[in-house]
Amino acid sequence: MSGRLLRLVCTATVAAQAVLAPAASVPAAATAAAAPQPPRTVAELLTDLQRLYRQAEQATETYDTAEEKLKAQRAEVDRLEGELALARRSLHDSQGAVGRLARQQYQGSTGVSPYLRLLLARDPQHALDEGHVIGQLARERVRTVGRLTSSEQRIDRLAHRSRKALDAQLTLAEQKKKARDDVRGKLAEVEKLLASLTAEQLAALAEFEQDGIADAQRKFVASGALSGERAPSPEGDRAVRYAVGQLGKPYQPGAQGPASYDSPGLTSSAWRQAGAPIPRTTRQQWTELQHIPLGEIRPGDLVVYFPEATHVALYLGDGMVVQALRPGDRIMISPIATYPVLGAVRPDPKAEPLSGYTPPRLPHPGARG
Repeated sequence: MSGRLLRLVCTATVAAQAVLAPAASVPAAATAAAAPQPPRTVAELLTDLQRLYRQAEQATETYDTAEEKLKAQRAEVDRLEGELALARRSLHDSQGAVGRLARQQYQGSTGVSPYLRLLLARDPQHALDEGHVIGQLARERVRTVGRLTSSEQRIDRLAHRSRKALDAQLTLAEQKKKARDDVRGKLAEVEKLLASLTAEQLAALAEFEQDGIADAQRKFVASGALSGERAPSPEGDRAVRYAVGQLGKPYQPGAQGPASYDSPGLTSSAWRQAGAPIPRTTRQQWTELQHIPLGEIRPGDLVVYFPEATHVALYLGDGMVVQALRPGDRIMISPIATYPVLGAVRPDPKAEPLSGYTPPRLPHPGARG
């Protein structure tokens, strides 16, 4: 069972007394009137608990996605604000140039047309040269006014886009808050269910789940899905060693280390430390990285679980993975078949495997550091 359940075995008696205590104060008539509820089986309890854990992780995936979108939107808002500041400086410079041209035109105005000045001039060639200069100044005035108009229009467009980007940022922030609240709500349901169980029920759940995982692993291996062992790439080796070094750290929704992680937070951090960054969320890792047959899996590859692609682990070899298992637990080594496998992806499909590979020394399965 999860580390959370195993730790609660020691305190289950106190938890059970806390749950049963209010019942002692209920009047006998009310107790007699209540219809007796048949006790749930261990299988039913485990099904309920796994459902809640899965919902919590789905909410965590939604939270991670909202956080990634919010980061990108914040960067877009910053970019637009930078462009807007540059456009305003450009507008200020254009306004200054227009002002200087206006003063020059006022100071040089005589009320006599250039054509009449050419006819009356003592030196027609000088007048023509002067007219050429005047023409250049006129064209410069046209260009300056054009730049001014263009700057004003660009500022209007950028200001509009900046307002829309900021509105989108606020919307995403609300979505992130809602996703965070959903995670907390699901975890509260888990805590409530765990606190309602006796020590005997918790122990039975732990044994029942471990038996189920062992059976699933035997069937998975017998199916031939893992047809052979392969060496990792240099980056995969570094990712494996980093992930193993995080054993024992807690699962924290939305966390990317170094103190805690959620499941895609661990895999993305491991590959970032290996020098080959990958997407942040489980769904992104599943959809954007190259899919590989399970028979070709090698250490460092990612194993994705559930039809919705809401959980991910890092493959170690020999049918084992390292993962941030679920909320309330710690990073651990476990069989690849702990959850229903959706498939595998490879972050570095073009990298050649190491010619000689010595795996890191691993503790026994289930170890949390």
